[in-house]
Amino acid sequence: MRETPKERTDRQLVELLNELRVALPGAQVLLAFLLAVPFATRFGRVDAKEKIALFVALISTVGGTLMLLAPSVYHRLRWHRGGKADVVAVGNVFFLVGTALLGVGIVAVVFLVTSVLYGTAAAIATTCVMAVLVIILWYLLPLARGSRPDVREQE
Repeated sequence: MRETPKERTDRQLVELLNELRVALPGAQVLLAFLLAVPFATRFGRVDAKEKIALFVALISTVGGTLMLLAPSVYHRLRWHRGGKADVVAVGNVFFLVGTALLGVGIVAVVFLVTSVLYGTAAAIATTCVMAVLVIILWYLLPLARGSRPDVREQE
């Protein structure tokens, strides 16, 4: 049985909100870690590049967390006015931008922690690997699989 446009929009909204429920706890834990780092006793010994990495991680994680929370707020402010399709479209953009910012935050944290523990060379190598994994797993793989004609949604 085929979905009506309204049923599809309802399903897409539920799926979006469920995906946000998965992404948000990770963002919140990372943000909590980043907020605690400057107050750790060893933080005074980090160099300028590590402080920049912390700042990039903090700002991108805060931005990502805000973007991941935005669809729920947007939905709550719009729900009584109708326009679920608009909520789904805008929420999708918020989600994708939020995960991109969160990816930057994750990669910057990997650089910071690896640099403190093992030095700059190891940090650069590890960070590059993590950045490539984020790009492949979060963006390239889904886009590549989505363009294959033999990958179809089950009905």
